[in-house]
Parts: sequence; C-alpha cells; structure tokens
Amino acid sequence: MRASLTQLHSASTIKYIYMKILMICFGNICRSPLAEGVMRQLIEDENLDWEVASAATGDVCVGEPADPRSVAIAKQYGYDIANQRVRRLTLEMLDDYDYILTMDRHNFNEVTELAQTDQQRKKVSLFLKDDLEVFNPFFSDDAFERVFLQIEERVKSLLQELKLQNSDPVYRRS
Repeated sequence: MRASLTQLHSASTIKYIYMKILMICFGNICRSPLAEGVMRQLIEDENLDWEVASAATGDVCVGEPADPRSVAIAKQYGYDIANQRVRRLTLEMLDDYDYILTMDRHNFNEVTELAQTDQQRKKVSLFLKDDLEVFNPFFSDDAFERVFLQIEERVKSLLQELKLQNSDPVYRRS
C-alpha cells in the first residue's frame, strides 16, 4: 500500500495518508539508523500507520548491527536501535518508498544516479533543510551526541511537516 492509493489512517481526529519513509547514509551504521530509530519511535508515539526504514549506499557492512556508538547514544536518549541491521539501497526501494532522505550530498548524488525515472528522483532530498548535511561521526567519538541531537531535532520537525503534507483536508481541523 502506498500514499498514492489515498488509503487513510486516523491519528486523533485528523486522517493521515499512509506513507513510507527511507533514511539513507553511506554505511547505514551511524546516521540513518539514528534517524530511523527516532522517527520510528515518534511514529509509534503518535499512533501513525507509517513505515520507516534505513539503508546504505555502500555495501561494506550489510547484515551488521548499527555502530555501537549510535546504539549507545540512542539508548541514552530513550530510543532503541539495537535490532537494526544494515541493508543496502536497492532500485526497488526507490519505487517502494514515498520519501527518501539522504544525510549528505554524496548520498544524494548516489541515490539520484541509481534512480531510473523522474518519479524516483523526485522522492529524494537531503534530510536537513537549507542544503545542509549531517556530519558523519564515524571517525569522531565525540561527534555522536551532537549528531544525534541534530537528527532528533530534525526528525521532530520533519514529522510535523509530513503530517501537514499528508493529511486529508476533509478531516483537518479549522
């Protein structure tokens, strides 16, 4: 099922269109698992019937868990990403997901190069606003908390933006 099918699901008194969101970074071990974990928890907290996942543009760690530093910082802030496993972005994912959000321009370029249609390319955007990138903390232990807080803040605002964009206007409050 996809948002284009206009299947509606309720959250409170507003109806939201079902959607699938995909977070992308190079290895799917640091940034995108954090974004997936935060978004998944917020979706559950708001009782939204949306799906979220993450994937890698690279194939270095497929099948491995998220970086232990990402798992630890997520846990410190109340999110559980311990069961996530690295998966590589596939062409099918470009069709299956409604929003594909990349952590940096390099990821963005790789995903848009993989895309075969304009419809697939239109789904891809940077995760942060204003053409900003999420720093890759892999080589800097000290950066994980800063990166997590940046991701958490963006996910919270992104959730509100997506709710506004994907609500059924008939049910929207006046």
